[in-house]
Amino acid sequence: MAATPRVSGVLETSLYVEDLDRSRDFYQRLFGFEQFMCDSRMCALGVPGEQVLLLFRHGMTDAPAPAPGGFIPPHHGKGALHLCFAIPYGELAAWEAHLNSANIEIESRLRWPHGGTSLYFRDPDGHSLEVATPGLWPNR
Repeated sequence: MAATPRVSGVLETSLYVEDLDRSRDFYQRLFGFEQFMCDSRMCALGVPGEQVLLLFRHGMTDAPAPAPGGFIPPHHGKGALHLCFAIPYGELAAWEAHLNSANIEIESRLRWPHGGTSLYFRDPDGHSLEVATPGLWPNR
């Protein structure tokens, strides 16, 4: 059997939102993410570490989307999805203060067996967001 080809990381992840402008503003204001592109269908925001957060308006990904050289297959997510952003050890208190100053309720604070700590909160669409220090998983 041939060796499994390598994967170098997660490049994109998607959330599905009701109000694209509201969600884009939330993620840019709270996280400072750079807008790579935005139209009536979606926004692509740059996340540190060569990653991209895609925000899609509900219903805009139900059909194939034409793209240069082919098409993007349909996809969707329903309900409250989850996304975690890695933060450095020394930034936990700053994130707690940042969320408080933005009037964002911290839903849960959790200490993990490997030594990491997570803060959980919600975005305007009710998605569960998390910021976590190293020590959440054995590999990070």
